[in-house]
Formats: sequence, C-alpha cells, structure tokens
Amino acid sequence: MPKPWIEDWNPEDGDFWARRGRAVARRNLVFSIFAEFIGFAVWVLWSVTAAKLNEAGFEFSTTQLFTLAAVPALVGATVRFPYTLAVPRFGGRNWTVVSALLLLIPVVLLAVMVTNPGTPYWMFVIAAATAGLGGGNFASSMANISFFYPAAGKGFALGLNAAGGNIGVAVTQLAVPLAVAAPALAFVGGPQGGGASLYLQNAGLMWIPFILAAAISAWLFMDNLKVSRSPLKEQAVVIRRRQTWIMSWLYIGTFGSFIGYSAALPLLISTQFPEVGLSVAFLGPLLGSLARPLGGWLADRLGGARVTFAAFAGMIAGIAGVIFFVTNKTEPYAFKGFITTFVVLLVLAGIGNGSTYRMIPMIFRAIHLDIAGHDEISATATADRETAAALGFVGAVGAYGGWLIPQGYGLSTSLTGGPTAALYALAVLYVTCLGVTWWCYLRRTFAVERAPSLAHASV
Repeated sequence: MPKPWIEDWNPEDGDFWARRGRAVARRNLVFSIFAEFIGFAVWVLWSVTAAKLNEAGFEFSTTQLFTLAAVPALVGATVRFPYTLAVPRFGGRNWTVVSALLLLIPVVLLAVMVTNPGTPYWMFVIAAATAGLGGGNFASSMANISFFYPAAGKGFALGLNAAGGNIGVAVTQLAVPLAVAAPALAFVGGPQGGGASLYLQNAGLMWIPFILAAAISAWLFMDNLKVSRSPLKEQAVVIRRRQTWIMSWLYIGTFGSFIGYSAALPLLISTQFPEVGLSVAFLGPLLGSLARPLGGWLADRLGGARVTFAAFAGMIAGIAGVIFFVTNKTEPYAFKGFITTFVVLLVLAGIGNGSTYRMIPMIFRAIHLDIAGHDEISATATADRETAAALGFVGAVGAYGGWLIPQGYGLSTSLTGGPTAALYALAVLYVTCLGVTWWCYLRRTFAVERAPSLAHASV
C-alpha cells in the first residue's frame, strides 16, 4: 500500500520540531545521504574506468579518454533540472526510489561494454553518458531535504547531505581499482588486457547490491511532504532572479571544480605521471567531501561570502602550485608537490561548496523579507519553495564544471601537449569568481541598494 504523504509539516514551530519534526527529518536525511552517496559513486565510475581502458587492451586517444570521464558530468548537470522538478511533482520518497533504480542502467551497461574488445568508442560514450543519471540525484536530494529542516538547521543538514554524496566520489576512486583486480566478482565476462588480471566489469557490478539497498531503504523509511508540492510556475520564478545566476557562476567555481577535478584526476595522473599508480587519487575527493560541512559551518559563523571569497583566493594560489609542478614534472619532487597542491585545491573547493550553498537559503530569505515587509511567516513559506528550486538550479549549472574541466584538459593536451593551458583558464575563472563575490556580496553598497536584509543576513 502506498505510504501517505505527510500533510502537517512546520519545522519552524519549536514544539512541532521537538515533538516530531526532528526525528522524521533525521530519518529522511540518513537515507537520502545513502541514496545520494550511491548516485555520486556511479556518476564518477568512468573517471577510473577510462584510466584503465588502454591497459585492458583498448586503444583510445588521450582526448577520447578525457571525454569519457567528462560525458557523465555533462549529462548529470543537464538531468539535474528535471530532477529538481520531480520532487514537487512525485514526492521526495517516491523519486528517491525511482532515481536509485535508474542507476542499474549505467552499471550494467559498463559491465557489458568492457567485456567485449570489439566495442566501438561511440558505444562507450553512450554507456558513460548514462552514468550521468547519478549526478541528477544530488539536485532532487538537496531540494527534498531542504523542506524537512527549519531555516536555522538547513545549512548543516544540506552540508551533511551533500558531503555524504560527495564521499561517493572518493570511495569509487579507492574501491574500483581494487575491485577490477578481483575475479571473484566477475560473473559477467572474463579478464581483459591480454592476460593481465583486469576485470573492468567489476567496476559496475559491485554497485548493484548497494543500488537495490538504497531503493528499498528509501521506500521503507523515507517520506513525501505535502508542503513540497508547488506548481512549476512557482519554481520557475527563480530563473528570473539575478541572485540565482550569480550563485550559479560561483557554484561552477566551487562544485564544478570539485567534480571536474575529481573526474579528471586519475587520467591526469596517468598521463602526466605515468610511473605513479592511482592509489592516491581518492585523497583529494575524500578530503574535499569532508571539507564541505566545514564550509557550511564557517559560513554560519563568519558569513558565506567571506568564506567563499577566502576559498577562491586560496584556489588561485593552489592552481598556481599545480601549474608549477606540472611544468616541472621531471623533477623528483614534482609528483608529491602536484598531489599535495591538488588535494589542497579540492579541500578549498569543498569549503567553497559548503559556503556557497549556505548562502542560497539566506539570500532568498532576505529577498522575501524585503518583499513581504518583514512578515516573517509569509516570507519563510515563499523563500522555502524558491530555495528548493534554486538549490536544484544552481546545482545543475555548477555541475557543468565537471564537463568543462576534463574536456579542457583533453583539448589542452591535444593542442599543446599538456594540461597547462587549461589550468591557466581555471585560474582566470577563479579570479572572476573572486571579483563577483566581492562586488555582489561583500560591498556594503550592494546590500543596502539591492536588498536591505542582505546587509544583516549571514550571506
């Protein structure tokens, strides 16, 4: 029998929150994190698989391999738009079940494709594209969880939800290289690599039990909220808000960098430092994921714009370090310096992820306090609906960085012989993000002229 939608939900009411709301919200958050974790893990499967294809006997160019790592990000960013709209239409619990089961498509396709040495490249591109479904889960998950928590608790809850998902990137990059060397999992096809003990099909097969567990858990333990239902026109209004586009640009610089760097790092290591294995590739995504709640926490205490500004300043210095070590890659210290600065970059991107995402609910709350003449009840209800839509939209636009960065590396390598040109382009991006953050949110004149409440919000 279908589970009824929760009709009465008011987390801003202290009595309701203490009596019932907190427990329900936490339960939904736990299983949302699990489902989103699996989504991210599947989303970046090709970042590791692509780095192993030529070792397994395929013959693809560096540009083709970077494209395989990038295609899931392109699709994932695009499907985030309809995934955001799915929560108000179908319910958070229902869509979590459906979106989890859809992940069976990319893992099965991967397992089948890699076992046939005659598989053409275009089929690999299609298989990699379906992994983008995992990237869509983030938008619907964040939009859904935003309805469960009061304004004061959204930052921490959304930070945990996002960090739990992001950790899936690190787990994939740690576990998949181990799994493809384990024949016990390979009940589809045999080894690849002309006698080498590679079982690339395991990269997909290993996730099937976890996908099924995520779908079953969501069905049994998550809820649909009636308050999340809203007409499309009420969600679409965020597209017309200038703040939505500003935050989307900043999120390309933070989350786009995180997912783009994570997707490209295994291939970047294998092309620039071929004598080094991929065993340390997971460190950057892991620490970057753990840094995301820290960014939200710092934003609550210092202001999101200040933390975001500091993160971009650090990322400019970090990208300069990466350029230096890649340029001097023949030096004995080069790889240690490269991986250290790359990990720092991912940590700063993670902090920026948390701080930028924390800014969004505060910005929309401030906007609607101004519109409603500080009628807090009316402003909060409208802001919550627009925040959910904005979180999905900003998350979708930001995720395109996951396509641009690997593609940039591939294009730079094909034209110049290395990734340095792409790294310089990223430095320019961070300079623009630094300027936008200061101009739009740190200047006192902006807060007073555009939205007086922003001057007093933790933006």
